[in-house]
Amino acid sequence: MAEISEREILDWLRERDPSRLRELYAWADRVRKEHVGDAIHLRGLIEFSSHCIRQCMYCGLRQANSSLTRYRMSREEILGCARQAVSLGYGTVVMQAGEDDALTAEWIAEIVGWIKRETPLAVTLSLGERTAAELALWREAGADRYLLRFETSDEKLYRAIHPRRSPDGPDRIALLRELRQLGYEIGGGVMVGIPGQSYECLAGDLRTFRALDLDMIGIGPYIAHPMTPLGSGQLRPPVAPGEQTDGSEEMTCKMVALARILCPTANIPSTTALATIDKANGRKQGLLVGANVVMPNLTPVQYRRLYEIYPAKACIDEKPVDCNQCLRGQIHSLGRLVGTGPGSRGEAEEFAGLIEPSDSQLVQVQA
Repeated sequence: MAEISEREILDWLRERDPSRLRELYAWADRVRKEHVGDAIHLRGLIEFSSHCIRQCMYCGLRQANSSLTRYRMSREEILGCARQAVSLGYGTVVMQAGEDDALTAEWIAEIVGWIKRETPLAVTLSLGERTAAELALWREAGADRYLLRFETSDEKLYRAIHPRRSPDGPDRIALLRELRQLGYEIGGGVMVGIPGQSYECLAGDLRTFRALDLDMIGIGPYIAHPMTPLGSGQLRPPVAPGEQTDGSEEMTCKMVALARILCPTANIPSTTALATIDKANGRKQGLLVGANVVMPNLTPVQYRRLYEIYPAKACIDEKPVDCNQCLRGQIHSLGRLVGTGPGSRGEAEEFAGLIEPSDSQLVQVQA
């Protein structure tokens, strides 16, 4: 595990020189290769409910957004997506939804149990803040991982853009530790470029990844939905001490690279948000600076457009079969291989370390 001082982290976050950034990206890619190999794991995403009781100030699913058409997928539709994940060779399904209280703990547990009994898939849940009893029930049903993004480790900024659902609502960092105690692999993540976010905030995010020893780390650019207080400009969060960050591809790639160096064995996706701000090359860029996971969308097309956390998401109309072919082509074009099995953290791949990225691939990263 690399030792980087606070000053060095801040210097890298502020770095703009293309040649220096290529050094950072090459360093991160070497760490990626040494610790998680050349496999890129495909996690099939199922966005099965767009209902949400939260009022997050940037998210299109917020309860107050009356312009959004809401949906919930049926049990059979979800299981159909899981079957498709198996047929496409994916090792994991990621079941994601807004904080929808109509999704009972027992109903979720039944679906998780079916997937674990009938398929070889790992199951990742991303259902927001739920009770300890619910989380324990899902773990007992077979859920392997839980993804709970905290978006920023700066408590003041977090509360400005994430109103609590109740006065005694849980702290997400504490909840991640609780999930670890229940036996889940745990995932968190942040947005880059939130209004009010400083370079010091991002350095704090990196320290938090490491302190939590996260198994999964998601990093994407901040993209606000226009039908929200932040997206419409009605709200300006308090500015943290220091210089305001930006949500550019370059800044996001710097964060991905530093996360890989600081957390060498974590699974790090090249996110859909990164692919959204650069539809031609964003996903590849993430894979070239330390990422080793991609999350193709299995949500049926008729629902996918309605899961509008932010507008104009990448691959919004692409059928799962076409998306699978496209991603595999991109992976092979980078000299990398598609991972097999569930791809748990630290899981050795028999082909890991056999393929060296070429210098030309490293230079492709936009610096």
